Amino acid sequence: MRGERPSTCPMDAILRLLMGPWTSYILWILRTGGPTRFGALKEQLAGVSAKVLTERLRALEAAGIVYRHYEPTVPPAVTYGLTPRGRELDDVFDALNDVAIRWQSEDQRRPSRSDEKTARLGRRGSPAA
Repeated sequence: MRGERPSTCPMDAILRLLMGPWTSYILWILRTGGPTRFGALKEQLAGVSAKVLTERLRALEAAGIVYRHYEPTVPPAVTYGLTPRGRELDDVFDALNDVAIRWQSEDQRRPSRSDEKTARLGRRGSPAA
């Protein structure tokens, strides 16, 4: 927005970067799979366009989180990986992974809302038609 001063909060810049579309997922793939070619990244990110993936990778490269390695072959080979700065996020992603696994396990043990509704209807009888 016009007239707004940049935030002085250190979390503001990193959260804006990491919360961009597909960004965390891109970083997770590079974190778990190591250096990855553009086409392989795109395959693993079902639904992302080449344009958006390119934009996100450029932003991450500009922030010093991701490096780009270009091989002038035919066709050209472009590989992306995490820089040492990007590797500083390893513990963050490991902690998120632990939470994701725990929540998935909890959600699988919990009955779904439709199961709960069916159980309530069963106790009170079927709804009037």
